[in-house]
Amino acid sequence: MTDQTATSHEGLTLDTIRAAAERIEGQVVRTPTRHSRTLSEITGANVWLKFENQQFTASYKERGALNALLQLDRTEAKRGVIAASAGNHSQGLSYHGTRQEIPVTIVMPKSTPTIKIRQTEMVGGNVELFGETFDEAYAHALELEKERNLTFVHPFDDPAVASGQGTVALEMLEDAPELDMLAIPIGGGGLSSGMATAAKALKPGIEVVGVEAQLYPALYNTLNGTDLPIGGDSIAEGIAVKEPGRFTRKVLADLLDDLVLVDEGQIESAIALLLTIEKTVAEGAGASGLAALMQHKEKFAGRNVGIPICGGNIDTRLLANVLLRDLVRKGRFARLRIMLTDRPGELFRVMKLVAEANVNIIDVIHHRVFTALPAKDSMTDVECEARDREQLDGLIQRLRDEGFKVSRVEVDQRPD
Repeated sequence: MTDQTATSHEGLTLDTIRAAAERIEGQVVRTPTRHSRTLSEITGANVWLKFENQQFTASYKERGALNALLQLDRTEAKRGVIAASAGNHSQGLSYHGTRQEIPVTIVMPKSTPTIKIRQTEMVGGNVELFGETFDEAYAHALELEKERNLTFVHPFDDPAVASGQGTVALEMLEDAPELDMLAIPIGGGGLSSGMATAAKALKPGIEVVGVEAQLYPALYNTLNGTDLPIGGDSIAEGIAVKEPGRFTRKVLADLLDDLVLVDEGQIESAIALLLTIEKTVAEGAGASGLAALMQHKEKFAGRNVGIPICGGNIDTRLLANVLLRDLVRKGRFARLRIMLTDRPGELFRVMKLVAEANVNIIDVIHHRVFTALPAKDSMTDVECEARDREQLDGLIQRLRDEGFKVSRVEVDQRPD
C-alpha cells in the first residue's frame, strides 16, 4: 500500500473510465449518492451512500460487463461471450448481453443454488453447470472459450471491466465533492481498482480504504506479507475470493491507502442497519463498507466517507435470519431458559409475570424428557421480544425474585 496519488496502469486510467461512462450512459441506472445523518451519528463519520443496489440486477457489476460488451467487434459479438460466475456478474453480463443481442453462456458449479441459476436465465443467460467448485467451473469456461471460439469476460481481472466499475466513483465525487475518503469492498478487486483509479486522479488527496471479509483476507495477505487463513462460509459471498486478480492487485498495491478486515457479526449488523435506517436491502458484500466504519471507528471518525452499497442480492430467508439475530444481539429478542417444578400452575405463573412485564411471547418450548433435570422437574424455553435489553433484564430479575431459576440462551453458544 502506498500514498501515491497518480499511477498509470495500462487499460485503466481516468480517460478509460470517462470513456466507459459515455459508453454506458443511459443503459445503466445513474444511482443516487445520499448523505445519511443517522449512520453518521452511529459511526462518528460523515457518511454518504451510493445505492448501486438500485441497478436493474441489483449490483454495480452491470457497469463493467456492459462496458466490456460494447467494445466487442461485430464478429466477436455474433459469436458470443462466456463467463464463469455464480453471482452478480452472471446476471449483469446476461442482462446486457441479451439487450445487445449477444449470446451469453455462463458456467456455474453444480452446487449453485437454484435461485441464482433461475435469475441468470430469466435475464437471458444460457447456464451450463460443471464441477463442484468455482475453480472447476472457471477452468471449464476457459476450455469452452477455445472450443467454441467465444470471448471470455472476466468478472474483475480485466481493464475494460474495471473501467466500467470505476464510473461509480465518477458519479460519487460529482454528487458529493466533499468526500475525502472511500471505503470500498474488495473481492477480486474490479470495483476497488476502478474506483481508486478514478478517485485518485480526480482528487489526489482522497484516501481509499479497501474492505475485505475477515474470512477471506486474500489481498490483505498479499499486501502485508501475512498468512491469515482463507476460507469459511461468509455472508459476504460476493467478496469471498481466495485470490485477487493479477491485474487488479497491482493497481491496488499502488493506490490503496489502507486495507481493513471486517468480521461476520459486523457485516450482519450493517445489513440490518441499512434496512432499518435507510430502508434499503444490501447483500453481505454490499454492507461491508458500512461494517468497516462500525468496526474501525477510529480510522474513519470525522471524515467524509463514501460507501458504495455495491449489491442487494440476498436470499430472503437469510435476510430474515440476519434481522432476527440482530435483535438478539441488541437484547430485544431473547430465549429465556426457566427451570420449573412439575406441579399445576407453574407455567401459568411464568406467563403471568411475562405479561406483567409487558414482554411479548413469541414461542414456548416445554422440555420434560430431553433434560438432565430430576424427573419431577421440567425446563421451559420462552422466546420473547421486548423494547430493549433493560426491559428483558427486568423480567429476568422479577422471575428470579419469584424463585425461578432463569438463564439467557446466548446467541454464540455452539455444540461441542
